Amino acid sequence: MSMDFGKVAVLYGGTSAEREVSLVSGAAVHEALCAAGVDAHLVDTLDMQALFSLRERGFARAFVILHGRGGEDGQTQAILDALAIPYTGAGVAACAIAMDKVLTKRLWAADGLPVQPDMVIDESTSFDALVTRLGASSFAVKPALEGSSVGISRVSSQADLVAAYAKAGGASEKVMAEPWVVGRELTCAIIGNEALPVVEIRPANSHQFYDYDAKYRDDNTRYLCPAPLDAALSGEIQALTRRAFASIGAKGWARVDFILDEANRPWLLEINMAPGMTSHSLVPLAGKAAGLDFQAVVLKILAQTL
Repeated sequence: MSMDFGKVAVLYGGTSAEREVSLVSGAAVHEALCAAGVDAHLVDTLDMQALFSLRERGFARAFVILHGRGGEDGQTQAILDALAIPYTGAGVAACAIAMDKVLTKRLWAADGLPVQPDMVIDESTSFDALVTRLGASSFAVKPALEGSSVGISRVSSQADLVAAYAKAGGASEKVMAEPWVVGRELTCAIIGNEALPVVEIRPANSHQFYDYDAKYRDDNTRYLCPAPLDAALSGEIQALTRRAFASIGAKGWARVDFILDEANRPWLLEINMAPGMTSHSLVPLAGKAAGLDFQAVVLKILAQTL
């Protein structure tokens, strides 16, 4: 298989708030590709000239493992399209849509997929307005254009809201609010048209929810795969994953996050177009449950570019 891929650029790093995670993901992907005999090379897009010169340096395709803005939002994909270099993951439009959680949820709602209501807020938004508009008593406030739980807070009062708005970036960011749903945190990866086994995430008691530290730094976070769900519910979540993926025009691979409420109803939260591939990451875990080791998962993703 390695002969088919040619020279592969593993695009990692970048300039987003998730650079640290991307560096680890990229190193792991690169190691797996090299071990499989692929002519793979790490390319940190912090140096934009390195990205623009891929074609002249003989690269045949790219494995995009950039997280967050600049790499997961369609910008890098547009450059690769202009260079006529095939790459892993979705194209410009789907990546741009997925990066904006508000826009993504609008499209999912239009397709009849289960999403909670939300609203874009600013410094004039009051807690009472959230209660009236969204019909809840506590809310998740977060940047609409970030991933990895960057800048997210739980809000239950006006004072909480003021602090949460600032934490999410304030006037310099698009900030959203949605009802805080108490329940189980689930995620489902998809490669091609195959939805992998569902994963349940159980953060340690020291975390109010699955935040950045719980994702990448806390070894006490538990990951259950396959998730302890009955077959019908697990199948429903996999089907919703495929529908959510198709709804925004995605291709290649992605990971869809859910919250399962206390009535066992799954709600879509967001879709990640270049999910993490670190030791704490969920796509490799789901792959293992499906009989694929890390190297096999990486090769399966790269094969989508052929």
